[in-house]
Formats: sequence, structure tokens, C-alpha cells
Amino acid sequence: MMQTSLFDIQVNGFAGVDFQQPGLSAEDCRRAVDALADHQTMRFFATLITDAADALRSKFENLERLRAADTVVASAICGYHLEGPWLSPEPGYRGAHDARHMMAPDARSFERLQTAAGGNIRLVTMAPELPGSADFIRAVTGMGVLVSLGHTQAADAEIGAAIEAGARFCTHLGNGVPAELHRHDNVMQRLLARDELIAFFIPDGIHLPPAVLKNFFRAKPAGKALFTTDCMAAAGAPPGRYPLGKLSLEVGVDRMVRQAGTPNFAGSALCPDEGVQNIQRWLGVTGEEARRLCSTAAADVFQIKLPAIPE
Repeated sequence: MMQTSLFDIQVNGFAGVDFQQPGLSAEDCRRAVDALADHQTMRFFATLITDAADALRSKFENLERLRAADTVVASAICGYHLEGPWLSPEPGYRGAHDARHMMAPDARSFERLQTAAGGNIRLVTMAPELPGSADFIRAVTGMGVLVSLGHTQAADAEIGAAIEAGARFCTHLGNGVPAELHRHDNVMQRLLARDELIAFFIPDGIHLPPAVLKNFFRAKPAGKALFTTDCMAAAGAPPGRYPLGKLSLEVGVDRMVRQAGTPNFAGSALCPDEGVQNIQRWLGVTGEEARRLCSTAAADVFQIKLPAIPE
């Protein structure tokens, strides 16, 4: 039986290649694309994280040049996910993102980035407690861009306002929060309870232990739980040290991605096809359903048609 490609909304890098690098070469980009195809993923959103506005524009322009020069790359990178710079700068909530470049959202700033990206930014992750968030969400959704909430400590009212303005997703729900929170009154519970939002979870057993992933998955209504790897350069590569933008990250045999010299982790070393296997094993769903959740279920939300995997 022929299978369709997997689809991932959050790929920061792969096979030793970091998409955050300003001088990303054609050879490295194609190597990452080909390696993802080897892991059954022929469509994905290349993801850029928080950086200075000029740096982000330059990276998008370079990625667009690489897409224009290679039809395989252009087909595989079917859009961009911009995670930041409109995130909470507070410790714990900001994760590995650089707080120096964070700011309140601004539609004109987004338009400049979208121009650099050739109109291909498809998804923006932001923190809805920042000033002007609701207006920003209305503006970018009016441009056809979808909005996800993440790296946030928003109150219920701020989450509600974001949903009313058009936000549709939660980015890697259960992560991008401090290690210690109030046991009940915390943003994970507030977001999890919002049935209007589609939650993306990372099924690597590290970002969410299997029992937590199972509980969170059960808490969402049917059709409101999907998956992403949030993978970075260490995915599809051996243990070692890898970049994520200006960060140097260490990956051991346990496959946990740690900021060098700290216990903190950033991104994952999970391959998409491994995620499918984990979902089937930990959530008790069929292999067919696990694959659907990592392929057509997610792609359909973004109106992306997935190709069949060559035999």
C-alpha cells in the first residue's frame, strides 16, 4: 500500500544542517531536504527562531534564493514557520530564544519579513499577552497567515482575545514554560482547556514524558491534537555538538538536546518517522492513525497536498 509523505510544521534543521545560519549553502540545504525525505518527510515548514529583524530578513531572502535554485528544495520547504520574535522574554517562558530581540508584535514589521520570505510565511508563533497582540493577529490572519500561541504566560482573558482575533494553534504545548509552575493555575492548563485551539505536541519522550503526552492527547477533542518534531540539526545525525542559530547545543546518546553547560534543552533530535512510532506505542492508536496525525491531518489544516513516497 502506497503511503503519503509525513508533514512537519516545525523543522529548525536536520542531518547536521541548521536552517538558522545566515550563510546556509545550497549543498547543506539540499542535504537536509534529502535526509528528511529518507525519513519519509517530503513536505515541511522550515522554521526560523527569534533574531534581529535585519538578520531574519536576510535569512528568509537566502532561503528563497535556495528554493528558487532547486525545485526539490522548493517543493519540500512548502512554507515557513516564524517562531518569534514576538514571544515572552521572561525566563523559562522564552526557552532558548534570545530575549534581546523580543518585542511587541507589529504588523508592518511582519510585512517586511513576509516580503523577504516571498510571501511564504505560513505560520507565526507568538505570545498573546504582548501589547497589541489581538490587532496583530487580526492583521496577519487577514493576510492568510495562521497564528499559534507559544512561549507565553498569557492569562485566560488574553488567550480568549487571541482566539477571537483568529489564533488557531498552540505551539509545542507543555513546553516553553518554566520547570516549576503552580500546580493548577498555569498557562499549560489554560491552553489545554481551550477546545478551540489545535495543540501540537512533541512525541520524543523528552519534551513530554510518555504518560504526560498520553494525558494531554486525551484532554484534547478529536481533531484538536497534532504533532511536530521541533527538530534541529542533531536530528538524523549522531551525538555531538550542533548549532541552533548562535547557540551551541550538545546531544548525547540519550538524544536530549541541551544548551552546552546547562541542563536546559532546546529543540529535539527526533526524526519524523520515529515520532510516528512513538505515537503508536505510547498513545495506543493504530499505526495508520499515528501516521495520519503526522501527515494528512496536519497538512490538511494548511491546505497542503502531500505526495506519495516513492517505492
